[in-house]
Amino acid sequence: MTTNKAFSVLLFAATSLVATPAVTPAWAQLGPQTLTQRGGEAIYKGVCQDCHMPDGKGAVGAAAYPALTSNKKLAEAGYPLSVVLGGLHSMPAFAKSFDDQQIADIVNYIRTNFGNHYKDKVTPEQVKSAR
Repeated sequence: MTTNKAFSVLLFAATSLVATPAVTPAWAQLGPQTLTQRGGEAIYKGVCQDCHMPDGKGAVGAAAYPALTSNKKLAEAGYPLSVVLGGLHSMPAFAKSFDDQQIADIVNYIRTNFGNHYKDKVTPEQVKSAR
């Protein structure tokens, strides 16, 4: 195996480990609308901050958890809405765990906190349509 090919194989293996969680958290395996927190802050503190950290700065460890702090990807409300509903990389999908209001609340919370100042609000009706 050439040095470049060996490096590519190692790089692929390393990035695969970062992108895939070793264990799916128990709350990510719950059925429809089983998480009971209400309001964006309560949902963030109860579910999201373990990975994205209390200050929203993200973390790197068993997986990479992106920072929400001053995150320009949050400018278009459809992006965080689709990620929260459907998951992305090591983040599980929450479409079956939260109702439309809860999804709207958490998306609005992360878009107006942690240095983000996006004012257009996601409504429960938009969440329902996005499902």
